[in-house]
Amino acid sequence: LCGTGTRVRGEDPLRQPVLNAIEIAKRFLLRQQRPDGSWASERGNYAVGIHSLVLLALLNTGMTAQDQQIQKGLEWLRANDSETTYEISLKIQALAAAKDSRTDVARVVALVNKLENQQLQNGSWTYGRNVFNVGSPAGDRSNAQFAVLGLREAQEMGAHVRLEVWRKAREHFVRSQNPDGGWDYSDLGRGASIGSMTVAGLATVVITDAMLKAEENHLDADGSPRCCLPPLDQKVLEAAERWMGNNFAVRFNPSAGRGTANNRLLYYLYGLERAGRFSGRRFFVNSRGDQFDWYREGAEFLVSEQNRVNGTWQGAGDGENDPLVGTSLSLIFLSKGLAPVLINKLSYGPRDPRTKQLASRDWNLHADDVRNLTQQISSLPKWPKLLNWQSVDVAQATLGDLMQAPIVSISGRESPQFADRDLDLLREYIVQGGFILAINNCNSAAFDEGFREVVRQLYPPSEARLQKLKADHPVFRAEYDLIDKRSGEPSVELWGLDVGCRTSIIYSPGDLSCLWDKWTSFQVPRRPPELVGMITRASQVGVNIVAYVTGREVLNKLEREATAPVGEADDAIERDLVELRKVRYTGDWDAAPQALRRIMQSARSTAHLPVAQKTGQITLVDRSLHQYPLLYMHGRHDFQLTKNEIERLRSFLENGGFLFADACCGSPQFDTSFRALVKVLFPEQSLERVPVGHEVFLSRSGFELKTVRRREAESGGNTAALDVAVRTVEPFLEGISVNNRFVLIYSKYDISCALERQSSVACTGYVHEDAVKLAVNIVVYGLNQ
Repeated sequence: LCGTGTRVRGEDPLRQPVLNAIEIAKRFLLRQQRPDGSWASERGNYAVGIHSLVLLALLNTGMTAQDQQIQKGLEWLRANDSETTYEISLKIQALAAAKDSRTDVARVVALVNKLENQQLQNGSWTYGRNVFNVGSPAGDRSNAQFAVLGLREAQEMGAHVRLEVWRKAREHFVRSQNPDGGWDYSDLGRGASIGSMTVAGLATVVITDAMLKAEENHLDADGSPRCCLPPLDQKVLEAAERWMGNNFAVRFNPSAGRGTANNRLLYYLYGLERAGRFSGRRFFVNSRGDQFDWYREGAEFLVSEQNRVNGTWQGAGDGENDPLVGTSLSLIFLSKGLAPVLINKLSYGPRDPRTKQLASRDWNLHADDVRNLTQQISSLPKWPKLLNWQSVDVAQATLGDLMQAPIVSISGRESPQFADRDLDLLREYIVQGGFILAINNCNSAAFDEGFREVVRQLYPPSEARLQKLKADHPVFRAEYDLIDKRSGEPSVELWGLDVGCRTSIIYSPGDLSCLWDKWTSFQVPRRPPELVGMITRASQVGVNIVAYVTGREVLNKLEREATAPVGEADDAIERDLVELRKVRYTGDWDAAPQALRRIMQSARSTAHLPVAQKTGQITLVDRSLHQYPLLYMHGRHDFQLTKNEIERLRSFLENGGFLFADACCGSPQFDTSFRALVKVLFPEQSLERVPVGHEVFLSRSGFELKTVRRREAESGGNTAALDVAVRTVEPFLEGISVNNRFVLIYSKYDISCALERQSSVACTGYVHEDAVKLAVNIVVYGLNQ
């Protein structure tokens, strides 16, 4: 199955400037560490808080507790205390981010007790009891958001936080929200809404909602999970998101009453990152429908404002005019906001004819499902330590928006309805390497029937159809073993549809979302063990699906693939440019539709080959076959060419032509068929390994390739969980030589699917970067013969 789009490697021009900004800022902070391991302001105040903030920023750049400077910083932090709300919270966050020592849990429990005791009767916090004679006796939203952030990280570590603390904090923020949807600083009167306090309120409500929901009883009388309660009231969050859309800014801290100002701008951006990430928002949208990409706009601004000499940022206002503070706040925005987006949760459904807004929240019955699954995956070994998710409105989305994540999630109880434009978008997303995960909420017959019809609209039954996945499908072993030991059958029912290199749609008739929505990283008191077991099993299914799709390789936001439309292919040979063709044969000849185009794009940009941008397919009996110097061939299944096709291919190879082929995902069926084909083509010869020192692996062919990285899936058998290893090995290619030149080069390890980043966890072959290099070298060699 193929589409009409093309995906080319189009590195976002913002990516390298952001990475450079992060690196020079990190170097600045490391240079400021004192011999005793501390970071401290020249002004001498908030020593524990500033030190903790710097540590937190550095840990979010990818440094770990094993780094010597981080270890020294942690030792200093453990030996020093403070009584202020800001500093207690930041200390908790730094210790939680380090994940360094079990002894820190007991230390954090003591810090939690301080924050709990310092909560005011109205649910807010001030600077700390008897600490400063400053601040409002009624507390303020700034101290309150820091307290909630610290308590959240503490609870994630395993330190219990009293339910009443979460309830009072939520009630405070709900009660103090302004009619326009924003928040001001203090609880004394209703001042004008401020951007920095509105993002604080938005993130705090998300956190407290999740913590309170975790404590609810979620089992019906018959022991089944309670999945179909009315969705939580989202009016507070929706109002806050509207305020952010209507007042969005990144060059100033917006205020509804005082116009524009730069006061505490970096503090605002620090909160904006958190509000966008916690709410799953890529865009904030104003009343006119204009969308604001908070990370892109914020990153562009910070890159432009960084001191190019020393790597610092300095803001205006208390605290952030200190370069340690300003740089740390900015670094946290850039680093955490850049984290890979794992799943796009698709918002869809009927719309209000007047406002054009969604009239139903059926798409989001389990609001925390994708957030929780993403958080759980980021806590697992071999996965990135920070992963994001986001919601995407299908009616406003572009292909580029969907391509920000490898997975689109569709869920609901009602029959899903999509316009033709939406279906075209989803179909092209799959062609470009995307994956759709659909989940039936509440075991609904309407959704089941409706989604199956959506699949039929995307791919008529004559092309492909949903089929129940069998026990030998790698999704059941991608991370956890989901095969029942007694029956040998999968412990969960999943349906799938194959497109190209892999299964590209998976549908769960069971309500996995409900149980993901109840997942927590901490133990919930009095939660029934039966429910814990259900949540664990459902979460393992989710992890397996994501592992199968991504192979645990997830790109950050600015590494996503660029997309470009393709015009009609012209059968004529382009003037002065070489065209290549993919062999069309009876079988899955187009398993990786975009692979050849990706090869050509890389050959043009890295090896500067005069090759045409457009590609096409050709049969072996086509009269124009000899006009093309190189043919490309791949597949996943067994195949057999006709006698006429074999004769034409032999003639092509004996008269100067070159064939490049590989087995998609290391398919043994394709491998067997291809070897049989070679034996018929050249009865007196067998495929021989291309020597490692051969020119195809040398830099004059494009890249110097002494070693490459290859993914191999291992397991203890058909029912054991897969253990995927990426090994550094010598490149392995085979070929047929005629007159001292290879006329055919073949890889039994996958190249094609890796070129499209469609290589799943069970896909045996080269990692993407090395697959590109190998393919370019083979093409350069083939064209130079």
